[in-house]
Amino acid sequence: MTDIVRNPRTPEVEVDSMFYDRWSPRAFCNDPIPDHQLQGLFEAARWSPSCYNEQPWLFVYATSREERKRFVSALMAQNQLWAQHAPILIFCFTRKVFKKTGKANRHAPFDAGAAWMALALQARKLGLYAHAMAGFSRQKAFEVTGVLPQEYEAMAAIAVGRRGDVSILPEDFAAMESPNKRKPLGDMVYEGRFHSGE
Repeated sequence: MTDIVRNPRTPEVEVDSMFYDRWSPRAFCNDPIPDHQLQGLFEAARWSPSCYNEQPWLFVYATSREERKRFVSALMAQNQLWAQHAPILIFCFTRKVFKKTGKANRHAPFDAGAAWMALALQARKLGLYAHAMAGFSRQKAFEVTGVLPQEYEAMAAIAVGRRGDVSILPEDFAAMESPNKRKPLGDMVYEGRFHSGE
């Protein structure tokens, strides 16, 4: 499929197009992704900011058919329907405590989110798409990756690849296969003080 982005979103204020060009399709073709591009996704994430430069995120990925099948088994049924076609599946974890002090790191999910966004933006720079999922079994994610739940929290599953033909999707997913809109800026940004109920 020719990678044509039909993105109806328009920013309220001028920003770089990489921000509103990024979206999360479900139709992926399973063409393999070159290793240098794959590693580039994680290199982008590596440069993300983090509290005390702890870099608490951890990515475990699968590219072979057997490994991807194992990773797919940890997804909720509805996500399995489409994510099985993606050539790269990733689980993102974040370390629960600061490595230096052993104290709980409540900022770790925030930092992992920054790393995910860097990965997603790099994907678009390469002509790829990344779709993060909350719909997965945390227990199975630990099982299929070998990551220890005592040390890490499972944050997201991520499918990465080139866009595929929408015809591979179930009808209800095909109907949603377009970039979604965003709330108005005024609904999420307040100067000085938040006014609830306005």
